[in-house]
Amino acid sequence: MDTHDHHGHLDPDAGDRRVFLAVAVNLGLTIVQVVGGVVAGSLALIADALHNFSDAISLIIAFAARKIARRPADSSMTFGYGRVEIVAALVNYTTLIVIGLYLVYAAVGRFIDPPDVDGWLVVAIAAVALAVDAVTALLTFALSKQSMNIRAAFLHNVADALGSVAVIVAGTLILLYDWRLIDPLVTLLIAAYILWQSFSQVGPVIRILMLGSPPGIDTEKVVARIATIQGVCDVHHVHFWQMQEHENAVDAHLVIEDGAWVQADTIKQQAKDLLHREFGIGHATIDLERASGACTGVQTYGHVG
Repeated sequence: MDTHDHHGHLDPDAGDRRVFLAVAVNLGLTIVQVVGGVVAGSLALIADALHNFSDAISLIIAFAARKIARRPADSSMTFGYGRVEIVAALVNYTTLIVIGLYLVYAAVGRFIDPPDVDGWLVVAIAAVALAVDAVTALLTFALSKQSMNIRAAFLHNVADALGSVAVIVAGTLILLYDWRLIDPLVTLLIAAYILWQSFSQVGPVIRILMLGSPPGIDTEKVVARIATIQGVCDVHHVHFWQMQEHENAVDAHLVIEDGAWVQADTIKQQAKDLLHREFGIGHATIDLERASGACTGVQTYGHVG
């Protein structure tokens, strides 16, 4: 299985410009939606504005993280700064979950006491929001293939577009049939989408921060494959993790047969080449042990104690 990253990479400066423009249009839209929602009395429109604002904040955090992540490794951050984007993603998703829960609470209150809503204003502003969401999605589409942060922002803008469609439908139904309960109902649908998407996306972020093994890599297959290298009689103390989103790493102890110890360096290089070629693992730290003096009481993954 080859897990190399095959995505084309957009020039960093061009990517930064796209993110900055996406932030600007989302902040402008948020202001328009909040004012319109207050004037029209539409919680659904304010809910969509909050989601747009969270997207703008998410993009601001991602923009800063992109800049920081490009710093080279130094004495205090020997692995570099790339994982800052993963931390930023966790902040973004946590914020979205809080917003989603708040919207559920607010919508329930409006079911109990539904206010009057200006349907025409809701429809007009939601239509503008739909257009802006589409522009933002186009700006971030290429970047979404490269970054967990930008991918989340892209998906959120798609969700915003769907939310705007839902708000347009709600405003139309209020105009035609005076169905005021449709406004908190649409708010619940938007909140549910935010929560569903946030919980589904936060798992991979937490997995990276918890040093979980890279998704898509069969760790048992990797260990078994290394063990087939001629001269290797055991593999143990194995750790798999992701240094950042697109950089997989492993460290392991290889036990070399006593008779093959003179080829130990060659065997180590064979193992590193195999890991990179077959599994897309570019960062490998391998310790060698002679069979006659190998560790005792070992386990395949991790370390005892």
